[in-house]
Amino acid sequence: MHHLTDELSIAIVGLEEEKVMALVKERLQAGVKPLDIVKKLQDGMTEVGNLFEAQEYYLSELINCGAIMKAAMVELEPHLAGSEQEYRGNIVIGTVKGDIHDLGKDIVVMLLKGTGYNVLDLGVDVPPEKFVDAVKEHNAPLLALSVLLTSCLESMKEAVTAVKEAGLDVKVLIGGPMIDDKVTAYCGADFGSTLANDGVKIAEKVIGA
Repeated sequence: MHHLTDELSIAIVGLEEEKVMALVKERLQAGVKPLDIVKKLQDGMTEVGNLFEAQEYYLSELINCGAIMKAAMVELEPHLAGSEQEYRGNIVIGTVKGDIHDLGKDIVVMLLKGTGYNVLDLGVDVPPEKFVDAVKEHNAPLLALSVLLTSCLESMKEAVTAVKEAGLDVKVLIGGPMIDDKVTAYCGADFGSTLANDGVKIAEKVIGA
């Protein structure tokens, strides 16, 4: 945690719910952009994921962090939504098979909904065929796959492969703390990111603003 310098990021790693909520409200009132607040929360959340993988945090801490994150996002969601947003198109999202973490995914879902997309959230531990069926059913131009655990990268690759082999006209975005250009290429995805708010930028690129 030594590399984190922001008070909000450090508070979420410390699982200090009251402090996190107070800082979120304080920054909103001070006119800080909601996406900038989300970024600081996400920095802390990524560190919690790292601590979990290093076995310094356990499932209880991960669940606790998720609950704090969701509470903070409930506070932020009205500020992320534009007034009278038009419906923009379908996006299918889910955490890949073998991974039960939904922290990052839930932030992306809220950000996309807040900017007017119809988001179909398949949840966690989603098998490849379920992603294929959902993209077909909803004719979604964008599929977003989330992963937290490095051990589930093969599941990510299998899901991307299944979608591509089904011949669907869909772009695939993969997201998670370890995603880089190399991992994106390995999985065969069109886009990769470690940042939740990149989901909105990529959706605008694929579907349109």
